[in-house]
Amino acid sequence: MITFVLPGDIDDMTVPSGGNVYDRRMCQTLTVREIPIAGSWPKPDETSRRELATTLAGLADGSVVLLDGLVACGVPEVVVPEANRLRVVVLVHLPLADETGLARDVAADLDARERETLHAASAVIATSPWAARRLIEHHSLDAHRVHAVPPGTDPAPLAPGSDGRSRLVCVAAVTRRKGLDLLVEALGDIRDLPFTCDCVGSLRRDPAYVHLLRGLIEHRGLSGRISLTGPRIGADLEATYAAADLLVLPSHTETYGMVLTEALARGIPVLATDSGAIPETVGQAPDGTVPGILTSQWKLAGALRRFLTEPDLREQLRAAAQARRETLTTWDQAAQQLAGVLAQVQQEPACL
Repeated sequence: MITFVLPGDIDDMTVPSGGNVYDRRMCQTLTVREIPIAGSWPKPDETSRRELATTLAGLADGSVVLLDGLVACGVPEVVVPEANRLRVVVLVHLPLADETGLARDVAADLDARERETLHAASAVIATSPWAARRLIEHHSLDAHRVHAVPPGTDPAPLAPGSDGRSRLVCVAAVTRRKGLDLLVEALGDIRDLPFTCDCVGSLRRDPAYVHLLRGLIEHRGLSGRISLTGPRIGADLEATYAAADLLVLPSHTETYGMVLTEALARGIPVLATDSGAIPETVGQAPDGTVPGILTSQWKLAGALRRFLTEPDLREQLRAAAQARRETLTTWDQAAQQLAGVLAQVQQEPACL
């Protein structure tokens, strides 16, 4: 049986993340042995490091072990020696150095550690073709060992929305990488127009940034119009999507952006930055139209104004989103793709 080593907070609904959702959904479909390891990954304390080392040492020679990159990539001193006898597969949700706001020396150290780990792995899995290409280029990896396995999406009913334009939703952890400060500034520039915006996501990952954002919302006079709701799950999240007229994602970078396809599965158009894998994830409807607006972070205000003031544009985007929902990959299909990669690794000769 394949062993899947996961971050210890995988099921902590107070700090939901796309990476944790991906891991959990794959575990629900594949036959794997789950081993969550608590720790402040990717820079764990000695206790967490020892637990990972003990876990890997306990696996039989030639075993396939799938490691979440958050756990694996920061500790090559633990992973690389075991890669000589195990078939190590590393699942990279986000390159460690790409987290916004890292000090330069910290980013450089994490980048070097990740490179060492990935070069020792039997295979590397990225969550989009864009992310796979970037890992290959950035870390000079053998392209044949890097595989793209994008997330799936659950089918969902069409969202009725509100008045078709004014209910904006941003589903993202409140961290610097998600660019919510830029969204607040953009909304401040168009506060002459009617809108509300629910920012739905964890408030625990970066408390200092949350504090900064609350001050910015107040400073721009938007306290009654922008809400930092914290995470919503289950029926609460479904209700949020059902009421949404537009999904906004102002991220500095994304290696996929699962909330984009979650919105499109409900026929909700999206407005997002054109960075990283976002254009690839948003994709196109069968007729080639884009089901949203892709823009630079510095042009968010103008793009939002267009959506709020141009009825024909809104109608076109909704039609494209409803058409795009029919082409989305399911979680079962995504799991089958991951299973295929793992089976391929299992059949390859082990380096013992």
